Amino acid sequence: MKTHAKQSIELDHLNLAPEAKVEVSNLIQTLLDETKKQANELKLLEAKNQALKLELAHLRRIRFGAKSEALSQPQFSLFEEDWQTDAAAIEAEIEQLPLPVPQKPKRARTGRQPLPDHLPRIEHRHEPESCQCKQCGGDLVKIGEDVTEQLDVKPAEFFVHRHIRPQYACRACETVVAEPVPPAIIDGGMATPGLLAWITTCKYLDHLPLYRTAQIAAREGVTLSLSTLAEWIGRVGVALQPLVDRLILHLLQGRVLHADETPVAQLDPGSGKTQRAYLWAYRSNDFELGPRIIVFDYQTSRSGKHVQNFLNKWQGHLLVDDYGGYKALFSKTASPCTELGCWAHARRKFFDLHQANASTVAFEALQRIGKLYAVEAEGKHSSTEARQILRAEKACRSCNRCTTGYCKPAFIPPMAAALPKPSITP
Repeated sequence: MKTHAKQSIELDHLNLAPEAKVEVSNLIQTLLDETKKQANELKLLEAKNQALKLELAHLRRIRFGAKSEALSQPQFSLFEEDWQTDAAAIEAEIEQLPLPVPQKPKRARTGRQPLPDHLPRIEHRHEPESCQCKQCGGDLVKIGEDVTEQLDVKPAEFFVHRHIRPQYACRACETVVAEPVPPAIIDGGMATPGLLAWITTCKYLDHLPLYRTAQIAAREGVTLSLSTLAEWIGRVGVALQPLVDRLILHLLQGRVLHADETPVAQLDPGSGKTQRAYLWAYRSNDFELGPRIIVFDYQTSRSGKHVQNFLNKWQGHLLVDDYGGYKALFSKTASPCTELGCWAHARRKFFDLHQANASTVAFEALQRIGKLYAVEAEGKHSSTEARQILRAEKACRSCNRCTTGYCKPAFIPPMAAALPKPSITP
């Protein structure tokens, strides 16, 4: 309104007809609106350009830079070697003075690490050919021994188990008696549990394709076809399903769980191409009792229905990233599941911003997050109560902005601790 009034006053000084004044005023207003519109568009383009710069910096760091998200160490002074030289010269002059200078303890040298004690030992004793001295002919007396250990390995060694079942007959009642064969994982198959475990370990732990496992066996004169190995892997998966179900049962007894998903390439039979599948990982919490449990759920998509089907009616606190597929679990209509945010994903955004344009705000955020990490590392092996006190003393003190008390509760929230823990049936 002020701009329009100012324009009207300025137009009054001009000797124009009323129609011309109205036309000129409308033209000026149109130009102002167009300028404002272009300014808004420019702001949007600048924001988009900044976002693209951050994305490009992130992709360049992933492609060419270091994978670690640690901050680079501060650069030392260019004259640091000079004062180090001077300091060394001063120390040398002090050593020459007739004063009692305490000797520095010698640094222990890092030599070859001792071999693990659990490995079996095969002793090789090397005795002299004669117990008589070659110089004077006297008897030799043992005064000590020198022990040297060498590490050896035995490659995959194939051997055959022969099950011999004698058959006995009763002549009186014509009955034949024979001891049954021990049960096998694959009925009628020639593979023992040890061989199946070795093949499964090669494939899923050592990431060896089945054809390479077949090549290893072929060097020992054992022929294992790819179709046979693939069939064994499939049958082992079915045989281990009760163990997986048992692990899931124990996993879902926890009050705090971690979940994440990662893409994997899956072969598309017949097309010669791959399609994207997802490996959903569910992990128990380190602060709860019992051994750590990790269960992988292989699915063909990233749909949130998979995590809903896996957790079913589980109640507790779920630690995830900000992926939208988990959001349905935390709605009011879903099961009472509480969302816990992942600090690593939140920190990554500040790290990318700092790497892109050296943002001082992002650097300050990284420094504060680092202090919180240090507090967590200090209380990692403490009890729940001690960790709660440590966070209240040091985590709140590090920011001096906490008014909600979110950093005071322990990692296992009180609400989750109060939930009933169902018993595990044998």
